[in-house]
Amino acid sequence: MVDQALRSLAQFLPETALAVCFCLAILVGIIFRRRPQIVPVVALVGITVAVWFAIQQTGSSESVFSGMIVVDPFAAFFKIVIGTTAILILLFSIYSSEVQSTIKRLVEYSSLLVAMTLGMFLMAGSANLLMMVLSIELTGLSSYVLAGYTKEAPDSSEASLKYIIYGALSTGLMLYGISILFGLTGGALEFSDINKALAGGSVSPLALLVASLLIIAGLGYKISAVPFHFWTPDVYEGAPVTITAFLSVASKAAGFAMLIRFFKVSFIDSNVVGLPAGFWASLQDFEWNKIVAILSVLTMTLGNLVAVWQNNLKRLLAYSSIAHAGYMLMGVVVLSDKGIAAVLIYFVVYLLMNLGAFYIVMLIEAKTGSEDIDSYKGLGYRSPFISVAMVIFFISLAGIPPTAGFIGKLFLFAALLDAKWIWLAIVGAINSVISLYYYVRVVRNMFLRDPEGAKTPIAFSLPQFAILVILLIPTLVFGLYYSPIVELANASLSMFGLP
Repeated sequence: MVDQALRSLAQFLPETALAVCFCLAILVGIIFRRRPQIVPVVALVGITVAVWFAIQQTGSSESVFSGMIVVDPFAAFFKIVIGTTAILILLFSIYSSEVQSTIKRLVEYSSLLVAMTLGMFLMAGSANLLMMVLSIELTGLSSYVLAGYTKEAPDSSEASLKYIIYGALSTGLMLYGISILFGLTGGALEFSDINKALAGGSVSPLALLVASLLIIAGLGYKISAVPFHFWTPDVYEGAPVTITAFLSVASKAAGFAMLIRFFKVSFIDSNVVGLPAGFWASLQDFEWNKIVAILSVLTMTLGNLVAVWQNNLKRLLAYSSIAHAGYMLMGVVVLSDKGIAAVLIYFVVYLLMNLGAFYIVMLIEAKTGSEDIDSYKGLGYRSPFISVAMVIFFISLAGIPPTAGFIGKLFLFAALLDAKWIWLAIVGAINSVISLYYYVRVVRNMFLRDPEGAKTPIAFSLPQFAILVILLIPTLVFGLYYSPIVELANASLSMFGLP
């Protein structure tokens, strides 16, 4: 038993590094009470070490802690995405007026960010129903507090409260679905055991459908899928921009990692022969992918249509984020490795372009004191570089070449067409056109409208520009030279327990 625990701990290094970092952050905050700026440095070092350990796991494939968690290339990919996002958010926080104005609470901010990252790492590697719930709750409890971090803001407490209420409801629904699935499969908790139970016996299709829908409700909440998206706009608007950006990328990454693993390991029949290479067959003809297809259409359509009417940039990007969850769900619909690889590719480019857009919103809000679209009037003349960067990020979010966003959508649509999901590809293309409208609204204000009030140039520091360039250059480079992210995605498809 001791040997097994030690072997498991040897494969649990990224999570261990984060757990140690969390404790150190609190301890350092207590020791250096008058210098809370040290704590984010501790958090930054700890998360960087965790990402380095995750990179070392890209070639591993085994289960640890009696099958509760798996270590495989698929989990390692999402840990790297989540950890990289956390590192960038800590860098953003240096220049966030919302975070720096409450510098006395910097210890809590940094330590909770590490705890949320730890929860997301566990979500990426969860292979057990109980571990699913525990990791989601660890992530959720940390994010509820951080959503209301700027309690001086009038909408901050409201955002946190709504987040808690919707989070509790979605968790309750998921737990009920898990209990039904637990009974149907004869007490199976591990995803692989659920697969064996479904393959070996007759299960009530109606009960399985109800259980799956309830579990999807819990996972759909994490990825902001319609109709589980109601918390997203208010939380994104009320939370600090840094936390909003973190939730928009890292929370989605963790949710998609769990969603894909749960359905692929639990409901895919790997014994079917005669299918094209890389395609799968669902167990007992349970067509869960059609449920996901409906969610995908609803999510991208509602997200884009409602974004058209938004005047607050954070709310606009919130609905844009909902729409992008719909695009990524298209890849989950496709029962093939190509579909999952397209989702992984999309996450890399989404990290760059979405964090870039939120970073600029944060910088402009710190200078103008407003997140309204009208505050961007004449920005192209007051800060040309920032404005051009925002245009590039918006072009990428809309999926226009030669940006990385185009490559992400190209692979998604290619996977859909390859699997004969023509109608879903058409809906996705129409939604991409709709999204152009609200992105262009901001671009029009920046370059075709005169500034309101002060017309003086807006200056930014060299480090602020450096962080922006870190996100901007890959957004352009991967639009032209994308083979590295394609190779990374294809190498990360392997999941423990699957051939």
